[in-house]
Amino acid sequence: MSTKQNTADSGAEKLSIWSRLYRGETDFQFVANRRRWYLITAVLIAVCAGIMLFKGFVLGIDFSGGNQYTVPVATSAGITEVENAAADAGADVASGQVADSGGEQTFVIRTAALEAAESDAVRDAMAEVAGVESSEISVSQVSATWGESVSQQALIALLVFLVLVAGFIWVRFERRMAIAALAALGCDLLFTAGVFSLVGFEVTPSTMVGMLTILAYSLYDTVVVFDKVQENTANLLQTRRKTYAEAVNDAINETLMRSLNTSVIGALPVGALLFIGVGLLGVGTLKDLALVLFVGVVVGTYSSVFLAAPLVVDMAERSTAYRRHNQKVANKRAELLDEDGEDDDRLRTAKSDEIPFELLEEPKATAGAGRSSGPRPQQRRKKRR
Repeated sequence: MSTKQNTADSGAEKLSIWSRLYRGETDFQFVANRRRWYLITAVLIAVCAGIMLFKGFVLGIDFSGGNQYTVPVATSAGITEVENAAADAGADVASGQVADSGGEQTFVIRTAALEAAESDAVRDAMAEVAGVESSEISVSQVSATWGESVSQQALIALLVFLVLVAGFIWVRFERRMAIAALAALGCDLLFTAGVFSLVGFEVTPSTMVGMLTILAYSLYDTVVVFDKVQENTANLLQTRRKTYAEAVNDAINETLMRSLNTSVIGALPVGALLFIGVGLLGVGTLKDLALVLFVGVVVGTYSSVFLAAPLVVDMAERSTAYRRHNQKVANKRAELLDEDGEDDDRLRTAKSDEIPFELLEEPKATAGAGRSSGPRPQQRRKKRR
């Protein structure tokens, strides 16, 4: 039997990290190091808040109101020359971007709101630099009132989404998981908004749609982890095998490969759209949506693994039931290791996988017999041998 066990152990040692990751057999200490992740998260939140406070956001005309000019280009003029022409004509240029490439290249210039005469002067100035007729430049106007309405509707949609999410997780799992999921989603919003402010991309209705999309993605990943946590902790209080934190850490490791696969599969096409489509090909019409989706996929995976599940552990271990359970597990391990003659250092660092699971169970009481009447753990091990 020992030979077979040694063979199994040596086979397990030969498995690479990728094989163990695929089989869900890794033992990364996500929960044990949760204070470190909290500190990193707090620093990132502070940085993002500072960026948003001092730099702010570039609001598209859909939110701030203004004029948008779509300028076809028939000369070698670049977007900078076209923007300078609009500014010289009296326009307050908010942003400009290249919408197409090659012979179909057009410039999209956004300015603050202008009167009709001012708008015509700006269009004539840009047409001269671009080498086209003024009539070829299309002009669209958006009022700030419409932008405020879009902002309100987006905020309402976000609040409804969060309420439904919290209610679903509360009913399906438990209250502390709903709170942890909302905290993770809040971090996702802050991280993504901070990156958006840092890069300086315009905030458009597409950005709002992308925000809701990444929150749904992050929620999916979080629910997968929570489902495994619930499975691992279903009968935890009836055993002495492991603490709540260890059971949750096992759940994260067992679902880690699924989280990474989902993240990579989601990030690859969005990254191609962002870095190749926008960066190399110059197709800037979807850059705001591509950025928010790419950042959201990454931070959504981070928050599910490093924040949501560890937060559940912190809330659970405040309850009397789990504190008492953790103490019983520690006492059982100390008792078994002490009988084996181990030193104090090992008692303090003992882990559940150092002791056979069946020995961590409470001995069943027999009629008319006290706790001390049963065989000692050392004797039970000798009988098995």
